[in-house]
Amino acid sequence: MNSLDHVDLNLLRVFQAIVEERSLTRAGQRLALSQPAISYSLGRLRTLFDDPLFIRTRAGMQPTPIALELSGIVGRALDTVREALRYAEHFDPAVSTRTFRLSLSDAGELAYLPPICEALHRQAPRVRLRIEPLPVEEIEDALRASRLDFAIGNLPTLTAHTRHQLLFEETYVCMTRKRRGLPRGQALSLAQFLEASHVQITSVEHSHHALDDAFRSKGVGRHIALELPHFVALPNVLAVTDLFATLPRRLAQIFNRDQGFQIYELPVALPAAQVTMHWHENFDQDEGNVWLRNLMGGIVQQSISA
Repeated sequence: MNSLDHVDLNLLRVFQAIVEERSLTRAGQRLALSQPAISYSLGRLRTLFDDPLFIRTRAGMQPTPIALELSGIVGRALDTVREALRYAEHFDPAVSTRTFRLSLSDAGELAYLPPICEALHRQAPRVRLRIEPLPVEEIEDALRASRLDFAIGNLPTLTAHTRHQLLFEETYVCMTRKRRGLPRGQALSLAQFLEASHVQITSVEHSHHALDDAFRSKGVGRHIALELPHFVALPNVLAVTDLFATLPRRLAQIFNRDQGFQIYELPVALPAAQVTMHWHENFDQDEGNVWLRNLMGGIVQQSISA
């Protein structure tokens, strides 16, 4: 029987590096270990788990089914160990090499990820930010297990279970490309809105589902000509069609920087979406967590008011 007392935890680092690199050479380079040292560690791992773990193929070192099953477990274990070691370190953004994981919608990526990255580049050049969008039902567990550090979005079901900060309230507008014959004025009438053909964004983000529910509650049924899973393709689609799209006001302003679109107020009043930043109470006093959430909160609020 294997005992933790007799297992070198560095073997798990080697295992995870081979899983992710699919190469003994690249795994050794990543861990600053020689080829013989990596091969020796792999031999010990194979004995430890009584499995070949990796098969050499033309495509690289392919994990066995047992290795694939172990990779998730080992990855979480290493993350937990790293999290524990953070408490022995003073967080200095100027020199830290810490990785932070953020769940963010595609609208958030477009609207305020660039200024966040700009600030990190200036203030914490070695910090790594990993964007990992998750379905809302998985976020709480991921925050608790430190598989995720933050989540930003319209996530009302999380507020009872996390520490959180309201960043801003988002409103919605309707946008289409500029052309002759468009309605005059700043708002569409209900008849004009219903007559138009629309793009619907079917993102997992809560606010977009709430938007559809709000339209239905007002008795407004849009004629949907196109469904898109994300916002990223929306401006290119609108630029070559006569379609309309309902989207967050901030995102519409970003897409309309070149003034190629007409933006209208909606013909019905819809509730604003509360955009919040969430983290787990276990890390409320973690120096790195405190620093980054202050940075991101300030940047998001500043970008919205700009």
